[in-house]
Amino acid sequence: MSLNSFNYKIPLHIRFADIDLFGHVNNAVYLTYFEIARSSYWSEVIQWNWNEMGIIIGRSEINYLKPIGLKDQILAYVRTSRIGNSSFDLEYALVKTYNGAEEICTTGQTVCIAFDYNQNQSLPIPEAQKLKMQMFEALEV
Repeated sequence: MSLNSFNYKIPLHIRFADIDLFGHVNNAVYLTYFEIARSSYWSEVIQWNWNEMGIIIGRSEINYLKPIGLKDQILAYVRTSRIGNSSFDLEYALVKTYNGAEEICTTGQTVCIAFDYNQNQSLPIPEAQKLKMQMFEALEV
């Protein structure tokens, strides 16, 4: 995975509660890190209209490459990699930063589904948000 394919990143702060008995971030916490990154991405880049449409996660995947510890400085990269009719994929990379260099520690993906909670069903991705994903990521639909 190349970080050059990502246009969005945010710093993440590791909490003491994230650390397990072995001194590294517990495997379950990585999904929370992905959630923080995608929530920020949706808010800042996609400007998802939560009053119009919700999102549910259909599938999550995590690839643990290197452990992350309490004192590590990490960044979360996120990008839309695929846009369908009612679903889209987000890819993630968590990296440690040290002396200006970045080392990929974790990669992952989620399948996100546009969901109308009032109708209790998936619906097409709203056009405004689909266009923002396409434009920001330079994707074809």
